Amino acid sequence: MIDARFRAEVLAGADRATDALELFSLTSAKLRRVVPFDSAVWAATDPDTGLITAPMLVENLGSGEGCGQYWESELLEENVAPFRDLARAAVPAVGLRAVTGDLPARSVRFRRLLGSQGVDDELRAVLRIGDRPWAVVSLFRMGDGAPFGPGETALLAGLSGPLAARLRRFVRLPAAGIGTGTPTPGLVLFDLSGEAISINEEARHHLSLLPDGPSVVSPLGLRLPIWAATAAMQARVIAEGRDRGSARVRIRTVEGRWLTCHASCLSGLAGGPDLVALVIEQAAAADLAVLIAEAYGLTPRELEITQLIARGQGTAGIAASLFISPHTVRDHVKAVFGKTEVSSRGELVARLFNERHLTGVPREAAVLAFASHDPGRVRRRPLG
Repeated sequence: MIDARFRAEVLAGADRATDALELFSLTSAKLRRVVPFDSAVWAATDPDTGLITAPMLVENLGSGEGCGQYWESELLEENVAPFRDLARAAVPAVGLRAVTGDLPARSVRFRRLLGSQGVDDELRAVLRIGDRPWAVVSLFRMGDGAPFGPGETALLAGLSGPLAARLRRFVRLPAAGIGTGTPTPGLVLFDLSGEAISINEEARHHLSLLPDGPSVVSPLGLRLPIWAATAAMQARVIAEGRDRGSARVRIRTVEGRWLTCHASCLSGLAGGPDLVALVIEQAAAADLAVLIAEAYGLTPRELEITQLIARGQGTAGIAASLFISPHTVRDHVKAVFGKTEVSSRGELVARLFNERHLTGVPREAAVLAFASHDPGRVRRRPLG
């Protein structure tokens, strides 16, 4: 049995990480000591949609075409234990051999991709807090080794929440410097086979600011980051009626700012799906403020109250708006202050709308947008 001391050691290492990529690297190295594996993929996810985003750590695996095929299978094919199901499962981790009764070929992903690459078993997990996924991980054993056992699966599942809590704090890190961002949206067009066939210069500029990571090469000679490519894939899934989620993901640039990639299918002359349009633009102020609020661990009720504070409402007004007592409001406000490490409502608004986060966006406009923002407008799905 893997003891609690090792779990504490893993989390202590995660506490020393200065960014998500370092957290992945430190955790992977420690985990390998007690859960042996030959290769691994760790990827951050957008907590709203579950689509993968930067950063991604790929260990001992090809990072080009194979990575694109892996995520294409994850999104477009019916597979055993997809991440979107694990995000809702009672236990957020599972071994492929265990879940298929030692018949991994039941998985399309294994038949089409993993088996031919020499993978014998895959242990995958979602790092989540409640229904909010902050990362996914896949550990692979090659050759004819022993399958991942129940104790190993339980260890990874037990690390899900604590690691997610440490990951989300990196969202709070401010941008550095002025940067070279442009407010003009970029556009990439894909055909229905998933190939990028057209791009404007604004999109090229936005893509040039994204961190290094796995990519797919288009006929244009464009190396498209896997995070943008998967948003386009998800748009196809939605258009085919196989999902009601959102093809949208926020990605942090090398300058620390946030871009939003959102994709949708365009209708052709026959009325059916024709092309997929991927729009890349600066993240909206309200959307970013909500993400930062979630990074501080605010509950849905605490987020509601924070929005009303941003509107300038006092305790009595908030109580009337939410049909709760003023005493309950004060308790929630105290909890919000504790999580965000502020001591006044003014400090709270400043913390969420720090100009280092929202460079180029007037604070007054950002506050107004956040206060009226309705997260329910975007249907949340655990993972794409």
